[in-house]
Amino acid sequence: MKTTPFTHFHEELGARMAPFAGYNMPIEYTGIKDEHNTVREKLGVFDVSHMGEFWVKGPKAFELVQKLTSNDVAALSDGKVQYSCFPNETGGIVDDLLVYRFSAEKYLLVVNAANIDKDWAWCTKWAKELGMNVDTDLENASDNICQLAVQGPLALKAMQKLTTANVVDMEYYTFQEIPFAGIDKVIFSTTGYTGAGGCEIYAYVKDAEKLWHAVFEAGAEFGIKPAGLGSRDTLRLEAGFCLYGHEIDDDHSPIEAGLGWITKFVPGNDFINRAYHEKMKADKPSRYMKPFELQDKGIARQGYVIEDAEGNEIGVVCSGTVSPWTGKSIGTGYVKSGFHKLDTEIFIRVRNKALKAKIVKTPFF
Repeated sequence: MKTTPFTHFHEELGARMAPFAGYNMPIEYTGIKDEHNTVREKLGVFDVSHMGEFWVKGPKAFELVQKLTSNDVAALSDGKVQYSCFPNETGGIVDDLLVYRFSAEKYLLVVNAANIDKDWAWCTKWAKELGMNVDTDLENASDNICQLAVQGPLALKAMQKLTTANVVDMEYYTFQEIPFAGIDKVIFSTTGYTGAGGCEIYAYVKDAEKLWHAVFEAGAEFGIKPAGLGSRDTLRLEAGFCLYGHEIDDDHSPIEAGLGWITKFVPGNDFINRAYHEKMKADKPSRYMKPFELQDKGIARQGYVIEDAEGNEIGVVCSGTVSPWTGKSIGTGYVKSGFHKLDTEIFIRVRNKALKAKIVKTPFF
């Protein structure tokens, strides 16, 4: 099992550790609810060094990223980030990812930890199709980069103490390469996966210890705490963000998953399997991924059946939890067309009971 450059800190702090995507990762420190609410109110730090980072460079870099991803890379300018996905050839999604544009001939793709090998094979396959030199034009830098996500309304204020660059005024989904915490250069971005604001700091592994200590020293006066993957999941669900293997996977189109906003059918965006998704959008999907809130007491879990009032199966739950912030039981699931509209009544089958729920909007807070 792999470790991150911060693993010894997690263990020293008494984190509950567990395997995740092949890594020994912290699940919680002081408890999911406490960590969750600290991020909503103040700031928390997540070790996300297990994520994958691929560099795409050279004269065909734009062509490859535009082909691989559903969003319109042509809309990016230097210093901007884009949320996107890799459509597969059968109507689903290889992975969701972030695209960082450094220049017209240099991009960074940040992918999910569990999909690094699959994504790398996918990217190299299509690079070869375009005649790119995989050894020079692509680089899997995943093992060389560490990353901390500092999330919460006080995150940027705290991190401003560690750099002369202006980070408190950074726009959402932008990045800078800046000196930070005594490190010559880091990638400092503002994408977020919690709905609470904040930043991500990418550094070389050799600078990990310096980065960890500096971040916690800078955040001490603001009540900073380490946070584990447990609260990261409840935060992203509460914010209405998708998680690969739950809301999105190889079998669901981004159109079905509510990701039409990152699936751009514009001239020049000839992404993989575009015609399939374009037709689905025009014809309307037969199922939709939707957020719901339970009206009866209980918790929806991934894989639970969703029913109509007559007990007919109409869908399946993707994610579910009790929101630490609101105390409400929330979830997401795929439902048949006709049951996807706001306030539609549905039922979640929990053991031998059908618990009443309704379709709602996100975020849940």
